Amino acid sequence: MKKAVILGVALLGFALPLRGASYYPLRLDDPKAIYLTKEQFHAIGDGKADDSAAIQAAIDKAEGEHGEGIVFIPEGRYRITRTIYVWPGVRVIGYGANRPVFVLADNTPGYQQGIGYMVFFTGGRPGGTHWRERAGSGPRPVMEGTVPPSNNIIDANPGTFYSAMNNVDFEIGNGNPAAVGIRFHVAQHCFLTHIDFHIGSGLAALKDIGNEAEDLHFYGGDYGIITQKPSPGWQFTLLDSTFEDQRKAAIREHEAGLTLIHDTFRNVTEAISIDPDYAEELWAKDVRFENISGPAITISKVNNPRTEINLEKIACRKVPVFALLRETQKKVAAPGESYMVKSFSHGLTMSAPGVDGKIQTNFDADAVKELPPFGYNAVRSLPPANTWTNLKSLGAKGDGVTDDTAAVQRAIAEHRVIYIPMGRYVVSDTIRLRPDTVLFGLHPSMTQFDLLDCTPAFQGPGTPKALLETPQGGHNIVTGIGLYTNGINSRAVGALWMAGADSLMDDVRFLGGHGTNAADGTRINPYNNTHTADPDIRRRWDGQYPSLWITNGGGGTFADIWTPSTFAQAGLYISNTTTPGHVYELSSEHHVRNEVKLDRVENWELDAIQTEEERGESGFALPLEISRSKNITIANYHGYRVVSSYQPFPYAIKISESHDIRFRNVHVDSDSKAGFDNSVVDSTKHAEVRAYEFASLNVPEQYTPQKQSPLPPTLASGAQLERLATGFFNISGAAVDPDGQLYFVDAHWQRIYKWSPETREAVVVRDNPLDPVNLGFDKAGDLLVVSYAGKGTVYSFRPGTPMDQATFLKPEPATARPSMAPLLPVDVWSARSVPGDRPYQYVSPDGTVFIPAGEDFVQGQLYYGTKMADILRAFSLGKAVPGNPFYVSDESDEKTYKGNVTDKGTITGLQLFAERGGESVTQDRGGNVYLAAGQVLVYSAKGELLGQIDVPERPIDVVFGGRDRKTLYILTHTSLYSVKTGVPGL
Repeated sequence: MKKAVILGVALLGFALPLRGASYYPLRLDDPKAIYLTKEQFHAIGDGKADDSAAIQAAIDKAEGEHGEGIVFIPEGRYRITRTIYVWPGVRVIGYGANRPVFVLADNTPGYQQGIGYMVFFTGGRPGGTHWRERAGSGPRPVMEGTVPPSNNIIDANPGTFYSAMNNVDFEIGNGNPAAVGIRFHVAQHCFLTHIDFHIGSGLAALKDIGNEAEDLHFYGGDYGIITQKPSPGWQFTLLDSTFEDQRKAAIREHEAGLTLIHDTFRNVTEAISIDPDYAEELWAKDVRFENISGPAITISKVNNPRTEINLEKIACRKVPVFALLRETQKKVAAPGESYMVKSFSHGLTMSAPGVDGKIQTNFDADAVKELPPFGYNAVRSLPPANTWTNLKSLGAKGDGVTDDTAAVQRAIAEHRVIYIPMGRYVVSDTIRLRPDTVLFGLHPSMTQFDLLDCTPAFQGPGTPKALLETPQGGHNIVTGIGLYTNGINSRAVGALWMAGADSLMDDVRFLGGHGTNAADGTRINPYNNTHTADPDIRRRWDGQYPSLWITNGGGGTFADIWTPSTFAQAGLYISNTTTPGHVYELSSEHHVRNEVKLDRVENWELDAIQTEEERGESGFALPLEISRSKNITIANYHGYRVVSSYQPFPYAIKISESHDIRFRNVHVDSDSKAGFDNSVVDSTKHAEVRAYEFASLNVPEQYTPQKQSPLPPTLASGAQLERLATGFFNISGAAVDPDGQLYFVDAHWQRIYKWSPETREAVVVRDNPLDPVNLGFDKAGDLLVVSYAGKGTVYSFRPGTPMDQATFLKPEPATARPSMAPLLPVDVWSARSVPGDRPYQYVSPDGTVFIPAGEDFVQGQLYYGTKMADILRAFSLGKAVPGNPFYVSDESDEKTYKGNVTDKGTITGLQLFAERGGESVTQDRGGNVYLAAGQVLVYSAKGELLGQIDVPERPIDVVFGGRDRKTLYILTHTSLYSVKTGVPGL
């Protein structure tokens, strides 16, 4: 009876796992796995012999046999003397009564200076499955931290999936001040779990982390974690972990999208230190700070909207300074020795959609006599090992051919906890779990339940039918597997989840789409030759029900989920439930209609979810939709449209008939020229949020959107914004001729327009198939056109001349041209690309203007399949005027700078002008600056915000025109607007 009680408590998640206890105390039998045995690899495991070669050989064998796989490390102490490389898709997993330990002995050569990695997760094995597609060509530099130094290693990257380490501890001995346990710069479905790091004399346990981690414990070292932005730019989530006794800071980081849930920091100088001059999106909940002598958190870039900091339910003891704002040195002091922080927030804060926000700091904390109990882990543990049963021992084949439906259902009927070795288990009917069923595998790319295409029971049209289904109110656990509904099963749902609040789905991949591997570990191509469909036209995009559908009272915890199947109507769909649910680090991507949708949902929190829309399939995809719902928290949300996107979309998040929705840390971006008009739209209240970056937004049940912002005094008396023309696809590239006539480009249709004030119409002046992008004029009235076509294409023509006449300009070596005016990008994705020296120049026919260009433009270089040269990527080019500063806006970093332009067209003396950034910027003769950043913000020459011009659509390009240069033309994606100013433009 006592045993049954203990098992029940563990299953319900009410017992915290013992720190350091082996998570896999028994050897798990898997014929496809590699086992680090003494017989095969000569591993000793006594802590004295050098086992580096043995460990590397086992990892190499796993990659060599399947392109990915599992290496099991038995209990032992494995001395390492050099960097161990883990190839993509390989998972290193320890087992035994005690966890295996990787040991760095005292004074190990190579770990005294700089950085030295014990384990390095890579982006490809030299000559291996992923090497050719990821390594590129030409010589590579020595990769930092490799011991011994190597130039034959590529770092983990946005294409590194499924790699992991689990249940292996690390120890760093004395005399190794440069030592780092693991470099982990990985992407989706990679994780670290159940690891103790005894860092000792070392620098840190982890460097440049990615994706997700659970149950990590950091002891000693200068730092526990040192990290920057994860390789794909997504968030990093750390669950149920502890930091103790770091000498400098538990976490030193920037731009990590750090999401902390149920973590503890104690006996450290600082818990989280954000590097100077860097922003961060930090979300922490149910975290404990104890005995922290310095500030618990140091926040940087405190006046920039990219800084988004929110913490809730934080228990503190002996933490005299909760937060330090670095630039202002403002301290947020403790209300007592022990206190509870209900909430701390710093960043752009809005009370409701449609209401202007401001950057502010809010601290809600109360002193308490004693801290409350810390509570339960976010992620449940598996039941004890003596309850596990191997699925293959029960007759399932997992060979990708045999129908294993009967064997799987029989196993579920007769056993509660089922371990699933690697294999492709073909099923032809729904796998229905019992209320207490636990399914666990260890590699979701190698351990799959698959529907073959055209499985009869899943053909339609018809009602939804699940590949995997949990019962209502169940206590189920499903971890470490892949679910593949393939592409010709129109009734299919990947998982229909109706289990209760204590259920768990962790490390589950909904296969299909990007990152899906064939049986040999090679990537399956999800596209035809034009990226408009699957290579097999019968496999219809958007032809199935949702991949993960939580409904009918379903709830629970969902951690480390990746759902990019283009065949599904949504990656995650939650409907008709008030059962509490938590989502941690979910990536839903590449769908046609919806990435994530909530309908009639209450009491849910979605932390660190990430959506991404691809060019081919997702031009009209709505990333996040919330309808008829309440009491929802969305925290550390990242919404991204890929760089090659060309179809604009009105919003990233749509809300309807919903209230009590809390957004904390929203980051919406696209390095394309076809981003979102708005981050959030409440269609019921007809309210919009234009800001791409903000820390806090509430959607209350009752609110009134703001009607009109204060107008700037630079407008003419009585001036009204006027929409001149609409119906365009995506216009930009504005320029005015010597007479002030406006010209612009609709690049998708390859059309160059001019606006005719006389006839009040936009007139097509050229529509040659030459891919025009940006425009500029010389003094004689020749129009210069920067083209996407070919390599380094710039041509010119005189408006009004025949359509077949054009002069193609040749790039000339860069030189000083003091009598000419350069045409320069007015916006950049990153200030790091603000024009410095460019080796080429394109000179106008009359010799009065020139366009500086880089090697990337002249050679037609591609970045993720698209050209990103600054004179192509910019929304327009501006003419540098002698004696006046030149302004350029940084879209990604949300900043605008001013600088001086040299005779060669380079910008020098760059200075911060405003802590706002946008798509375009121009200035008038009074020195006032007009910035397209959600609305048109107007600043004085001193950087004081004078007011804003509200535009019904997001402005992306601004330029002065008209004969008197007092007309401010405002381009949005689909429309052209104008407003009269009192001061002419430059």
